Amino acid sequence: MLPRTRSCFVCGVNNPLGLNLGFEVEGDTVVSRFRFLPQHAGFRTAVHGGLIATVLDEAMVWACGVRIRKFTYSAEMTIRYRHTIAPGQEVKVVGAMTANRKNKLFEAKAEIVSANGEILASGTGKYLPVPRNLVGEMLSDFVGDIGKFID
Repeated sequence: MLPRTRSCFVCGVNNPLGLNLGFEVEGDTVVSRFRFLPQHAGFRTAVHGGLIATVLDEAMVWACGVRIRKFTYSAEMTIRYRHTIAPGQEVKVVGAMTANRKNKLFEAKAEIVSANGEILASGTGKYLPVPRNLVGEMLSDFVGDIGKFID
């Protein structure tokens, strides 16, 4: 299991409004299995698209971070919504880094898939390295040993 932060909206363990997701490394990917709650709906029967994009982004950030051992942040994302995700539906998000552009820009992809393997949403993104002067503050928010994954 990857370390989690205290405050992150997606993985934060102390964020009462957050999604509280945990990620694992599986080969060259990061993965989280979860269910959106009814409170995450845009309409009663469909999870809000902004939350879907947020989860895809988090998977891509972690995929880059684990691969290059550095923190990154979002520069650009493209999301494709293929099927409605219902609150309570069992899903899995899978993220992978796809390119390293001279350690200055990183590219990634992610998918949210149903329990039967159907792709419900997908995304691609470009990520920039977090400036060194901000890394210390980020590290202080982690619960657990991040040093195994990030330098």
